Amino acid sequence: MQLTSFTDFGLRALMYLAMLPPGELTSITVVTEKYGVSRNHMVKIIHRMSQAGYVEAVRGKNGGIRLGKPAASIVIGEVIRALEPLHLVNCGEDNCHITPACRLKDALANAMQAFLAEMDNHTLHDLVAGNNSLHRLLIPVRPA
Repeated sequence: MQLTSFTDFGLRALMYLAMLPPGELTSITVVTEKYGVSRNHMVKIIHRMSQAGYVEAVRGKNGGIRLGKPAASIVIGEVIRALEPLHLVNCGEDNCHITPACRLKDALANAMQAFLAEMDNHTLHDLVAGNNSLHRLLIPVRPA
């Protein structure tokens, strides 16, 4: 299984936001520069995560984005479900003549459920808390 770049960069954006001091705002531009992704792509990702409540978008002159809820309450499996299409194969008699006898779709569905169950065991906090190496990569020390 491979996550789409949409979900991949969504998770990365959440990790960046979780590394910031609580409540601190940043911009979509800063996040796109951190990961080298197109700004237009990140705008769509942030918009979807904002709709799902994972990101808060603050409008106005001093606006920006930040986590929409505490990192400890953001379950990675739930984020993946919110962002990822999760259709591994296109089954149906119009697409595949072996559909009535195929066991692959069931095996793939079981594998997907196992993957999501594992991801449900991890929160955003688990991924970033005490991760000093990640912090140095994403949030360089600001000169005094």
